[in-house]
Amino acid sequence: MIPLKFDEKGLIPVVAQDYTTGEIRMVAWANEEAIKKTLETGYAHYFSRSRGKIWKKGETSGELQRVREIRVDCDQDTLIYVIDQEKNTACHTGERNCFFRKIDGTSAKDPLPFETLKRLQEVLQSRIREKPENSYTAKIVAKGPDKVYQKLGEEAVESIIALKNGNKKEIISEISDMLYFTVLSLTLQNIGVEEVMEELIRRMRSSQGP
Repeated sequence: MIPLKFDEKGLIPVVAQDYTTGEIRMVAWANEEAIKKTLETGYAHYFSRSRGKIWKKGETSGELQRVREIRVDCDQDTLIYVIDQEKNTACHTGERNCFFRKIDGTSAKDPLPFETLKRLQEVLQSRIREKPENSYTAKIVAKGPDKVYQKLGEEAVESIIALKNGNKKEIISEISDMLYFTVLSLTLQNIGVEEVMEELIRRMRSSQGP
């Protein structure tokens, strides 16, 4: 293990970053023992400064964090736990992450651009499952997968036309429609957006490259 620089209390800050969305779920502290337990079990362990002991995230709430990897910053004094948030709620307040407010106190619940496709998929999964009356997604899914795939094809053609026309606003609008139906199609096939991203990563690693 890389030598880490703990503070005078033997602690190091840990950022929990979601593997699939990229969002920061929470920030906590860990000591050497907590890190070892994380590596041994595959689940996030931290050190509680208020209670003076190690704790496993989600041990009582069920909001476990499965750790895919641990990253170390350049100064070796801060860690990132790259995690899967198993029940999708990291904050003790019931929010999906601890950073749901801006500095002025207003809401910061809108996803950032890099989160958007996976967060969209979460919404689509919810619409398919709950079938709300006024949901466009629920209505088009009710017509069957072929209708969704047909719409994806139509939006792909419209995107090509927009690109040929060269109108930026039109391009953004049509590509957005195509991405919506792409993610919906993946969702109907039980394929996560992150699986497509993983394939792109695999290709980036290859000698041929994109």
